[in-house]
Amino acid sequence: MHLNPYGEYAVLLAASLANDWPATRAGIERRTRDFGMTMVFPVTPGDHERTRGVVDDWLAVVDATEPPDRARLLNTQMACATAYPRLIDHDGEGWHLHYRDEEQSLPDVLRAVISVGTALHLTTRGMHRLGRCAAGQAPHDPCRAVVVDVTRNGRQRYCSVRCANRAAVRRHRARARADG
Repeated sequence: MHLNPYGEYAVLLAASLANDWPATRAGIERRTRDFGMTMVFPVTPGDHERTRGVVDDWLAVVDATEPPDRARLLNTQMACATAYPRLIDHDGEGWHLHYRDEEQSLPDVLRAVISVGTALHLTTRGMHRLGRCAAGQAPHDPCRAVVVDVTRNGRQRYCSVRCANRAAVRRHRARARADG
């Protein structure tokens, strides 16, 4: 039995959706498959827009700087996920927990999976392990990508090597200017 099927992959899925929003509902569903979700979602009106709302609500958690604020926002989101946990064995995955009722719509499932996954990620790895790319904190740097810190040492600050290098070059140039 898998003990935590909703931790890391759910947060990485949410970050992927936030950082590169799919243009269509089918694109969202393809992304869920890329991150290991195998269930079929019934199509309901407004799925694309409602899922965007789920991601936007999650981004409020990303942007919250204090742990109590993050906890309050996540508790509100989990309360909106009206399903209860259940044991499921499907698609050759083995027994595992689902935090959703059967036949729920795509946005409803994602609200449950993402909020519970984020809560598990933050409580098991640390409340500081979710945020925006540090490169974007510099004036005029456009990066606003979400960073999910899954590193061993808990110090991931950049969304990519490119952003980390750009920040290092900025620091180097600033030191060179300061040195004359």
